[in-house]
Amino acid sequence: MAQKIKLSTIAESLGVSTATVSLALRDSPLVAAATREKIKEQSRALGYIYNRRAASLRTSRSGIIGVVVHDIQNPFYAEILKAIESELDRSSHTFILSNHYDSVDKQRNFIETLLQLGGDGVIMSPAIGTPREDLELAENNGMPAILVARSVENLDLPTYRGDDSYGISLATNHLIGLGHRTIAMVGGTDQTSTGRDRYQGYVNALKKANIPVDPALRIAGPRSKQGGFEAAVHFLSLPQKPTAAVCWNDLVAIGFMNGIARAGLMPGRDISVTGYDDLEEAAIATPGLTTVWNGQSEVGRLAARALLDKLSGSHEPDGMHLIKPEMRIRQSTAPLHRT
Repeated sequence: MAQKIKLSTIAESLGVSTATVSLALRDSPLVAAATREKIKEQSRALGYIYNRRAASLRTSRSGIIGVVVHDIQNPFYAEILKAIESELDRSSHTFILSNHYDSVDKQRNFIETLLQLGGDGVIMSPAIGTPREDLELAENNGMPAILVARSVENLDLPTYRGDDSYGISLATNHLIGLGHRTIAMVGGTDQTSTGRDRYQGYVNALKKANIPVDPALRIAGPRSKQGGFEAAVHFLSLPQKPTAAVCWNDLVAIGFMNGIARAGLMPGRDISVTGYDDLEEAAIATPGLTTVWNGQSEVGRLAARALLDKLSGSHEPDGMHLIKPEMRIRQSTAPLHRT
């Protein structure tokens, strides 16, 4: 059986101290960058594997961050995750990812596993129905939590998300400005803070323009392309004959545009459609999707930075931190075509 490579083996081969090798492998700024790289190259050549568990016993830090979201297949969360990863990479932290699919039990199991592994902290978009006790479990065991995209009522944790009410009001006001008065809202659920805030932004914009709010024009539920596609049938059967749709997100909007196109109508000419999030796919959709940029990259970056600051002992105040959305106007919206 081959002998296990030790720090002292690397140190002796390079003529440096064991302490220097240990610091270099932890990316300590106390060791010059050139020396750190030389030590890392030698450790790789010798086949040394850094023992994170032993290091965590010495430092009380594992270098592990948990990230839990609804579904990473949704590009919205993928963009947040990319920004989180980029920020954590700068501090040499490793993250473990979990999708909860709105299962509180699955999310709770992930938090408990992180605690067992000695996770340093967790960034999460909480599942529908998340009890405050689950987040307090993490906090009370020395694992700070940062929320993204969604918030939990009556819990004052650092939360980073777009200003959803304002963002949807931008989209609704854009359609009103084009002459539309019968505007449906497609997608979302009141079970999440995101869904409630976006619907409220739609309602606020209509009321400000003195347009009656018709609950029948809300097609709640869809949050995916398939859901948006299926919602198009409901939309086209509405007796009010809406001329425009504010969609809950870009995925719903793209599916919805495909649905109305399947019925022989042209998005942007016969029906104006807006999305939300400004995913990469929005710009290359046919037609190009008018949407609202929701700051996913900023949400991820700021959340990761806030967690790292907390771990270092300095951090921003708890509570809500909102990113201001911006309109992205493309071809899927047009002035009302009056017959």
